[in-house]
Amino acid sequence: MSTKEKISEELLLEEETIQPNEIILFNDDVNTFEHVIETLIEVCDHSPVQAEQCSLIVHYNGKCTVKTGEYNDLKPRCSRLLQAGLSAEIV
Repeated sequence: MSTKEKISEELLLEEETIQPNEIILFNDDVNTFEHVIETLIEVCDHSPVQAEQCSLIVHYNGKCTVKTGEYNDLKPRCSRLLQAGLSAEIV
């Protein structure tokens, strides 16, 4: 195996392990835009504009990634979204 192939293989392995987790928020017919926006601001540290944009993406596309990062950081955030009545999961 050449040095170039070995370095390429190591880089590919690093890229696979660094990929962060995501919280995906799903659309529902229950929650208001205002509730979703307020919850995203509080739980995911979104700005008001970012929270509004995410709520519109969820409404029109059915889902939206609202937060990325380490699983240990996302788990309590996702739990809080669920407790607020939103539909979300970590992928």
